[in-house]
Amino acid sequence: MKKIGFIPLRKGSKGIPYKNKRKMVGRPLFTWVLGEAVFSELDEVIVFTDDQEIIDFIGKEYQWTKKVKAQLRSDESANDTASTELAMLEYCESVNYNFDVFCLLQATSPFTKREDINACLEKLAGDYDSALTVVNTHRFLWNDKGEALNYNPHKRPRRQDFEGVLVENGAVYTTTKEALKKYKNRIGVKTAIVKMPEDSLLEVDTETDWVAVEHLLIERQKRAKKALEITHLVLDVDGVFTDGTITYTKDGEHTKSFDMRDGMGLEILRQFGVKVLVMTSENSELVAKRMEKLKIANVYLGVKDKYSLLQNILKEENLLINNFAYLGDDVNDLTNICSVGWSLAPNNATTIVKQHADVVLSQSSGAGAIREACQFIMNYNKRF
Repeated sequence: MKKIGFIPLRKGSKGIPYKNKRKMVGRPLFTWVLGEAVFSELDEVIVFTDDQEIIDFIGKEYQWTKKVKAQLRSDESANDTASTELAMLEYCESVNYNFDVFCLLQATSPFTKREDINACLEKLAGDYDSALTVVNTHRFLWNDKGEALNYNPHKRPRRQDFEGVLVENGAVYTTTKEALKKYKNRIGVKTAIVKMPEDSLLEVDTETDWVAVEHLLIERQKRAKKALEITHLVLDVDGVFTDGTITYTKDGEHTKSFDMRDGMGLEILRQFGVKVLVMTSENSELVAKRMEKLKIANVYLGVKDKYSLLQNILKEENLLINNFAYLGDDVNDLTNICSVGWSLAPNNATTIVKQHADVVLSQSSGAGAIREACQFIMNYNKRF
């Protein structure tokens, strides 16, 4: 049974310009859903967009998985008045409905987890032809005539005694091929529900939504942290190994400065059994040569979505994120900073990273920060 995920993205956005590509906790907004879809039970994930930049981004960023494919959608299905169903049907007809289960995922719902996707898929194994995610809200609803819709205002129930109502949160919709072909809609006629946390009722449509959702995502990631023995250390490069400056000539990048003491610290750390990985958004030959000199084998260059790559490493090697430490300095490190067992930041890191790192080092990047981080890890691991 072939199960496909479908993420429709439009280049245009009136509420928040370019919101799908804008960084939410350091990652493009759409990658929050895309990453979870990759690690779900879906067999294939289609990003359907009129934005060539996103198509190029996916082609470069997700080479570590065969699940993700980007496809250009027509201008007609991407204009302001086009429905999501129009985009869905355009894609389905382009592949002649070559699937068994269709899963619509909304990029503006970054709270979606792989477990939510899988739960919706599982519902279709029974008698249902579709499933969707909902939130149980305990709000009291009224209409514009001043009439209460879901309770008696003269017998106001206590929250703990009130069942509330179920509201679509717009995150996940699954349907069988047969139902989709028949009804031309994201849901059929026999629909199951999957409950998600109340936070997920928030969608990213306004700047106010953006601030609220980003804060909640950060707190969600940090609540899942657990302090375990550190077995792996992941390092950014620019602003961690170096002071963040690059010397350029007319021929391009020329030099970066590295602190020799950092190299010694990493060598000693590896002798204590801690594996070192390097993950940087830059694709630099100088960095590759320096890491080769330091005998660091696991070097990932040109990585924009560092969190998804880390998730793939965890899955492939059957590791726990709480056994990882992460040393980063800027916003593209932020999701990993908020997620690993221990996160560290150089003294001269950006303010937002220092606000959320577990440890702010006394040394600056390119001037002993890595050496200090290595010493912290060795001292910390002694208790285990």
